[in-house]
Parts: sequence; C-alpha cells; structure tokens
Amino acid sequence: MGKNIRKNSRFGAGVLRTAYLCAAFVLLCAPLQAAAPQRIVSLAPAMTEILFALELGEQVVGVTSFCDRPLQARNRTQVGGMSNPSLEAILALKPDMVVLSTDGNPREVALRLQSLGVKTHVFTARRMENIPQGIRDLGKVLQAAVAAEHLAQNLEHTILRHAQAGETVSTIDRKRALFVIWPEPLIVAGTDTLVDDTLTLLGFDNIAAGTGVNYPRFSVEEVLRRKPDVIIFGQGQGATASLADGLMQRLGSLGAIREDCLIFVDDALYRAGPRIAEGITDLFHALSERREHAPP
Repeated sequence: MGKNIRKNSRFGAGVLRTAYLCAAFVLLCAPLQAAAPQRIVSLAPAMTEILFALELGEQVVGVTSFCDRPLQARNRTQVGGMSNPSLEAILALKPDMVVLSTDGNPREVALRLQSLGVKTHVFTARRMENIPQGIRDLGKVLQAAVAAEHLAQNLEHTILRHAQAGETVSTIDRKRALFVIWPEPLIVAGTDTLVDDTLTLLGFDNIAAGTGVNYPRFSVEEVLRRKPDVIIFGQGQGATASLADGLMQRLGSLGAIREDCLIFVDDALYRAGPRIAEGITDLFHALSERREHAPP
C-alpha cells in the first residue's frame, strides 16, 4: 500500500513538472503581443480627435498647433505644424507611437521618423467610404479595437442612412452647391474631398467637382459663371464673417445670394475624424431646408 502511495506521488509530481514545462514552452513559443502605446504624438487634427474619441487622450503627449479639438488637446505639448513639425520636439517627448495622416503630413516626415527608429502609423483614408476602415486599422494598432469598431459603425450607419435619402433626389431636383473653404482668396472644396463626397451623398452637385483639384482657387467670375444654387461657408479656420460678407457682396447677382440660400458650418467635414457623422447630419438638415427655398 505504501509503495503504491509513493508511486502515485512520484507520478503526480512528474505530471506537474511536465505541465509546468509545457506551459513555459507555450509561453515562449507564442507570439508576444506588443504593449499598447503609452506616449502618442499626433501630427494631424483629425488623428487627435480620433485618439481622444478612442479614450486614448491620456496617452497623447504631443500634438500640432492645429490640433484644437477636443479642448483637452490644447493642453498637450505642441510640436509644430502639420507640414513642418519639429523632429527635435517630437523626439524630446520620447513617443512610442507617432500617428500621421496622408491628408496634411508630408511623406518625408514619416520616413524620417521611421529612420530614427520611431514607430509610426500613417492614416491613409481620405475618402468618405474609406474612413471607417481607417479608424478600425488605427484602433487595432493602438489596441483599442472595440472603441474603434463602435466609432466606425456609427459613421457607417450615418453614411448609409443619408445615402438612402440622397438616392431619392431626382436628377431634375438636384441643386448645385459651392462649399467655400476660405473667402479671400477664394478657396473651395473640389475633387476627391470629404466635402465633395458629402455633397454627393446628400444629393447635391458640387460645382467644383470637375476641377481635378482638391481645393482649387476660384475667381468671383468663375462662381458667377457656374451659378451655384446654394453656398456653404466652412468656418474651420476661425471667424470669417467679414471676409464672407465681402464675398457675398461681389456675388450679389446670384440667386443663391438674393434668396438667402447660404449655410454656415463648422469644420466637422474638413477632418476625417469622429465628428464627420455629426457634420453630415447637420449639413443634411441645413441643405434640406435650403433645397426647398433654392431658386428654380
């Protein structure tokens, strides 16, 4: 009996030893998941907004001088502009991840950071239909996949809802719209921009869509020739009321001016971030109201 007990004890000890060794082997062989970034520098306003929306604001240690949303972002260390950030300032923050965007950040900046051994993620989505997946990809890199999925789905649902409404607008009822980025000099939203995508989504024709330029410079004469039914003023660059007034005076012969078919919006549609859904909805309501009053 005693021998059996001793044999069973030795057997049990051997099993435990084998189990421990197997567990250690599995741990050693399994791919190690990198730790989530704890010191993030954002080099684009839209990226900063996404990071805070993903509840990663505490990890954001550096931003650009253009990163003004949310308000908490203004308390972070500024590392320069989008096109010319200071590499010295970035490196001084000792980031374990720098997030960039192809919409505003030169490719050379990302390459230089990578050559210095800094981990980077470049957000490449620039069109409306690609933004949700871009958010998912960023969330995966930052180990915030659940929050990113929620944000992406919210945008997808907004796009789908308004796309269905836009499809009900007949060709004869489509109105011509001009989106003013800056009144003086006159810069407008053109081809392959989020604004252009949004206008198309909502059943409007962007009069600058065929220019082949993202943000072309227009003359007053060109606007008068193209005759927009609705004029939308973006105010993402700050107060532009006085400049907008001057432009409207020069465009006074347009039906859109005479009929007061003017809309003022914030910068939600300029940035490929979490406020796009809100921007689409707000513009939809404003355009729906103006559509009824637009000159025939």
